[in-house]
Amino acid sequence: MTHHPGPVTAQNNPVVMRYVEKKHAEAETLLEEALLLSKQRREGLRDLDVAASLSKTAENHHARGNLELAAPLFLRALNIREKSLGPNHPEVAVSLHNLATLYRDQKRYAQAEHLLQRALEISENRFGPDNPIVAICLNNLAEMQRELGQFQNAAILLARALQIGEKTLGPHHPDVATNLNNLALLHLAQRQYAQAEPLLKRALKISKKTLGPHHPDVATTLHNRGALYAGQARYTQAERLYKRALRINEKSLGPNHLNVAITLKSLATLYRHTHQPEKAESFEKRASAISSIR
Repeated sequence: MTHHPGPVTAQNNPVVMRYVEKKHAEAETLLEEALLLSKQRREGLRDLDVAASLSKTAENHHARGNLELAAPLFLRALNIREKSLGPNHPEVAVSLHNLATLYRDQKRYAQAEHLLQRALEISENRFGPDNPIVAICLNNLAEMQRELGQFQNAAILLARALQIGEKTLGPHHPDVATNLNNLALLHLAQRQYAQAEPLLKRALKISKKTLGPHHPDVATTLHNRGALYAGQARYTQAERLYKRALRINEKSLGPNHLNVAITLKSLATLYRHTHQPEKAESFEKRASAISSIR
């Protein structure tokens, strides 16, 4: 006698149920986990292979700005690694760092700080205090401190991260450019424009040379220089840089990425300051539309 499974309904399938409830992000996450677990059973993958796949999928979602899809996948990968490897393994630190970065983007600062401190402690104990991985943790902790207005703490962390990066990776490495950008943002937050500008010029030179002129990191530096000029009321120069950053991000990350929305908002603010309300409203609407699909 052949057994035929019953129909898939909203009552007996959590993925379908989430779609019925219009919880599309949750549904897609459940579906991705189910597919990975099915692949694990079919191909005999180890739990750690599944964790790696979950983490990679989450990274792709995070890079595209799909934060709600990425969070549970990062968390699942972290749980698997902690169970399989123990709480102090370097791969656990990677998962902690990934999840913390996402939480920071969601403004969940207390949770992000706790995870980053754990990742930093694991990395320092395993690799030593001057490892590039330690510098990455310091950078992200500093970024969060800056966003919270704790500028002195952020400056200490960033100075240490820059010193590690230049010493271990060399002065022209992309990670050093990231560090320089973060230091510049710290100065911009305090309206210290003269200190910020040379850092951004150096960061842009490094990123263009090492990553190419159309990389998102180049767009980030262009956007930050635009913010510097906008802060000095040099609006024509700011607009030009914002638009260059926008073109790069639209092409490299897609038109609905959060970085695109950020630059659109910056342009809208610029147009408000320069008494161009119709342009400002157009950019505000587009930025809002991008944010609403997250």
